[in-house]
Amino acid sequence: MLSLVSWQLVDISTSDFMAKNPKYIFVVGGVISGVGKGITASSIAKILKDTGLRVTAIKIDPYVNIDAGTMNPTEHGEVFVTKDGDECDQDMGNYERFLDVELTRINYMTTGRVYQSVIENERALKYKGACVQVVPHIPLEIVSRIERAQKNAKAEVVVIEIGGTVGEYENILFLEAARMLKLRDPDSVRFVMVSYLPTPSSIGEMKTKPTQHSVRTLNASGIQPDIIIARSKEPIDEKRKEKISFFCNVPIEQVISAPDVKSIYDIPLNFEKEGIVKTLSKLLHLKISNKVSDSSKAWKKMTSISHNAKDEVHIALVGKYFDTGAFTLTDSYISVIEAIKYSCYAQNKKPVIEWVNALEFEKSPASVKKLSGYDGVLVPGGFGARGIEGKILAIKYAREHKIPYLGLCYGMQLAVIEYARHVAGIKGATSRELEPKSSACVIDVMDSQKEKLKKEEYGGSMRLGSYECFLKNGSIAKSLYKADKILERHRHRYEVNPLFIECLEAQGLIFSGVSPDGTLMEITEISPKEHPFFVGCQFHPEFQARPLHPHPLFTGFIKVSIKSKQKKK
Repeated sequence: MLSLVSWQLVDISTSDFMAKNPKYIFVVGGVISGVGKGITASSIAKILKDTGLRVTAIKIDPYVNIDAGTMNPTEHGEVFVTKDGDECDQDMGNYERFLDVELTRINYMTTGRVYQSVIENERALKYKGACVQVVPHIPLEIVSRIERAQKNAKAEVVVIEIGGTVGEYENILFLEAARMLKLRDPDSVRFVMVSYLPTPSSIGEMKTKPTQHSVRTLNASGIQPDIIIARSKEPIDEKRKEKISFFCNVPIEQVISAPDVKSIYDIPLNFEKEGIVKTLSKLLHLKISNKVSDSSKAWKKMTSISHNAKDEVHIALVGKYFDTGAFTLTDSYISVIEAIKYSCYAQNKKPVIEWVNALEFEKSPASVKKLSGYDGVLVPGGFGARGIEGKILAIKYAREHKIPYLGLCYGMQLAVIEYARHVAGIKGATSRELEPKSSACVIDVMDSQKEKLKKEEYGGSMRLGSYECFLKNGSIAKSLYKADKILERHRHRYEVNPLFIECLEAQGLIFSGVSPDGTLMEITEISPKEHPFFVGCQFHPEFQARPLHPHPLFTGFIKVSIKSKQKKK
């Protein structure tokens, strides 16, 4: 065993990218889950990029799923889709938004994906007859994937978030991979622990002991954190910093206070104030520019608007993935929520987003009237029959009462069904997903998907990733994009049934965006003469919205919602 590990480590250390000496920052979590590892990793990556460095980010998820595509949003939050069609964790979306880049499947890995690769390599005799073992082969595969992501981005710094909490069985092998990477080049690898400091109400004092135990647990994996991000409700004081420094063996200047803030976009600014750039520069011997970048200036302006904007825009987000026990899970629609915010900030407005459960309208149809109190209505993507009639009631109300409407993916399909039922007079109009035997499926399964569904090939088999879409002259869509052709990310199996397109168009529904071959309806809208803003898109524009570059569809929706509010006044 020892000789094999030694041979493998020597083999890695002589690889081509080693000569380029990239730097690696691993971000791990302590005490509780949801402590903020993803936003911490995103913020560190953004700060370093703003200094002029080439930076990329990697998310490691410890679950055995190959990807996030088969999980219910209430299980693990939103499923984010990369441009090359990878269904991954929502933190990949945070990385893209903070770094203003497009990442690919190479930047994401799961336990299932790693094991799958090792097993496939063993079957292909790529280990040349060796006894394939959990250690070292699994950690070495992890290291190999990190290397490939670094090479792909030509990154000088790679920020790697290890999912889960220190002490869990699931992430041990990822920590082992990080330890091995540091063993190979001690000066190029650093560890950041994001740990929670509770303040029990019955005691009234902030406690460091849970963080101390988490650090000891990390030490047991052969890893010593270089920086501790102290997450807490209030800023930590010098006394707490001294205790963490002393008991966790970290210099006091490398203990970073990370209190709760109004917006996640304040976090990079807080880290800068706490001197994390100087600390990382010293630890990793980074050559960075002291010049304040244009991106950093624009970011500060955006956060200032997010705090100071007074004029509110009220948006109803009509969905069904909100409930997790007795709590509300807004992470199910995180990209949609953030996209709304960006377009509001660009108009110097304060977004007020309310989660409206579609099931409420099914139980009490008359309650749909509450939508009159909103400036705009948005129906996001989803799957299945639960809550669908409630969503259709909401869409009908928004259409008939001239409330600005934006439908995303399923939100577009349901808008087509609603229009078919109540305007085009297609009795029983529905989707093949909801009623497989119906003869009025205005939404049908895509031809390319039929065989996959028969074979029960569900994982990673939808129409995924970026596809071209051509926009029609004179449409709302073209006026917003200011382009003839766009590239947007998809995640669906169903489409507008070609058999009903002529009928729907004859009744006034406009299909303003189509696939290059003209067979797939990508964007639908109602003429501005009939409705101030009624637009649906088969794709997910929220995946390409950025804090400093709002998405044109969301911005168009918000602008008309603002006008709608002014008219009400």
